[in-house]
Amino acid sequence: MKQVISTPKAPAAIGPYSQAISVGNLVYTSGQIPIDPATGLFVEGGVKEQTRQSLTNVKAILEEAGTCMANVVKTTVFMADMGDFADMNSVYAEFFAEPFPARSAVAVKTLPKGALVEIEVIAEV
Repeated sequence: MKQVISTPKAPAAIGPYSQAISVGNLVYTSGQIPIDPATGLFVEGGVKEQTRQSLTNVKAILEEAGTCMANVVKTTVFMADMGDFADMNSVYAEFFAEPFPARSAVAVKTLPKGALVEIEVIAEV
């Protein structure tokens, strides 16, 4: 049976979706863009700051689900510009330790609200 995961420590869903869904022993997060849940606005700065906020949002959702970043098994990183990969990757590395989760990183034409990065994860509970 699926369970909706929701926390005020991450941005509220702005459409017909959930912050995350838990099924069995897995949690699937929706893509998190760099919105500060306290202000409802993008964090200031570039891709590093946006990556940090996106992953902070992911972390808050996982904690609400009863798990943590160490239990992430797969991430997908969407970027507006693949030229930002090194900067994104340097911040990403602050949030994960070995054994690192599997990852896909792709550049897309545009992201919601003009974000530079959006990140979704699958984690074990």
